[in-house]
Formats: sequence, structure tokens, C-alpha cells
Amino acid sequence: MLAAALVFFLYFVLLLVPLGVYAVDASDIALQAMEIVRENELSDKVIVLHGRIEDVEIEEKVDVIISEWMGYMLLYESMLGSVIFARDKWLKPGGLILPSHASLYLAPITNSHRYQDSIYFWRDVYGIKMSCMMPLAKQCTFMEPSVETISGENVLTWPTVVAQVDCYTIQAPDLETITAAYKFTSMLQAPLHGFAFWFDVEFNGPVRQKFKKQASQPLDVNMQNSNPSNKKKKADVSIVLSTAPEDAPTHWQQTLLYLFEPIELKKNQIMEGSVTISQSQQHARFLNICLKYFTGDQWYVKESVMR
Repeated sequence: MLAAALVFFLYFVLLLVPLGVYAVDASDIALQAMEIVRENELSDKVIVLHGRIEDVEIEEKVDVIISEWMGYMLLYESMLGSVIFARDKWLKPGGLILPSHASLYLAPITNSHRYQDSIYFWRDVYGIKMSCMMPLAKQCTFMEPSVETISGENVLTWPTVVAQVDCYTIQAPDLETITAAYKFTSMLQAPLHGFAFWFDVEFNGPVRQKFKKQASQPLDVNMQNSNPSNKKKKADVSIVLSTAPEDAPTHWQQTLLYLFEPIELKKNQIMEGSVTISQSQQHARFLNICLKYFTGDQWYVKESVMR
């Protein structure tokens, strides 16, 4: 992870060298970047500041802010608050923030292999019956969200939008609690094992030509029946980085919220409810997740903390 972060950090630093760069990082990446800047005789163009963006001093406004602020399921350990701080303090009017916009998605999933490997495995462990371990295994394995890679074949419906972020306008209080209602129709007859979160980020200017619903509203019917990956092919969007299951895997993977007990779904069965994501009061980078879902004439609640 250190190597990947350093490459990302230096790639954009060197890309913007002709303009002059302030490179800010609180980790040891900044120390390594200083050495690389000196080695390449760029000290007159690149100023590396070792510290939090909230603590450093820059004596001029900037044209572009670039930050890889996204965490798992977009908001976990997110550094977006620091981008907001930098934007309000140093970005020139009309300046760019990259990435500029983000969308967080939710969809129900089936994943029998995960249950087999983690839970049903205990039914017969090399000839020894250990079914009594299954309740404990479920608690240990599925109490907290799991970051892993699934494929498009695991997803039971088209996704809904949980939240949208406009880096040019969002304010820090907007991140404290996000609530969205949803309604899904299963496209398959399969066990419902949980729900998956993933996100896209876009690299755009302050005004997007692309239409999207407001945060906390599900996608409309036409959007739900179109492949999310098609968003990247629209001519009015320069670049989209997607962490969707049907796209190439990234280190963010997908974030899975597994149910303790699977629910057998029929094709075209309705699932509806709401999801609330809030910052932990004990640790600002942790997330509290409350997922409420109704299907088959019964309500369920899944609460979890992403630590």
C-alpha cells in the first residue's frame, strides 16, 4: 500500500510540475517524496510539506486540488473532510478538484461460496461434526462489514444510489449521516446472503453535464435497467474510476454486509427498506451502518460498525 500511495502521490506531482506544486502528506510518503524531488532537481517547482493539510501553511491560492481521499465503501476512513478544508481555504474561484464527484451504490447479493467456506464448513470438519460452532462462526465472520471482491454474477439486481458527493459544494456536516431508501426486484431465484456497497468517482469540472438523482433517492427505472459500467462510455464524462463488481478489481474491492441467515428469494421478489450510514461518535473515521429491509412479509434489521 505504501508503494501504491507513493506512486499515486508522485504521478500527479510530476504531472503538474510545469505549474508548480505543493505536495502535502502527513505520512512518511512525504519524506520519500522530498528525496525524489531533490534527486530529480525539481525543488524549485515542487514544495513538499510534511503534515496534515489542516496544519500546513500555503501563502497563495491554488488552481487544482488533487487527492485520493476515497476509503472503503467510499466513506470509511475517508479524507474528504481534508479536501473540503483545502478547498475552502486555498482553491481559486473556478479551480478544479480531482476527483470531482462520487457516487456510492448498494445492491443485494448472493454468495454461496462465502457461506460454504466460512459457515457450513463446520458441519463436517474432516469427518468431525462441529455444527455447534456455526452460530459463533456467523457472529465472528459476519458481525462487521467485509471488504472483498465479488463479480457481477453475485449481484441480484441493478444497484441504487445511496449517496452522491460533489466535491465543489459538499460541506463537512453533510458527511455525518447519510440515509437512503431503496426498492429492489430480484432478477434471479437465489438465496439473499447480504448487500454490497461500491462506488464510482468522476474527474470533471464544477458543472457536470451528466444527469443524476439527488443523494438518498434510488435510481429511476431507466437507470436501474442499464449497466452501471455504461456510465464510463458517455461522451460528456472525461474519466470515471469504478469499483463496481463487473469492472476490473481495485484495492477498494467491494464492501459486503452479510446476513446471519440467508433469505431464499424468488425471481421478481421485492426487497425494500432503507440504509443509514453515520460517522462514529467515538472515532470519526469509523462508520455505523443500519440496514433495514422488508421482504416476504417480514422486516429485518442489520446493524454493523465498520472499524
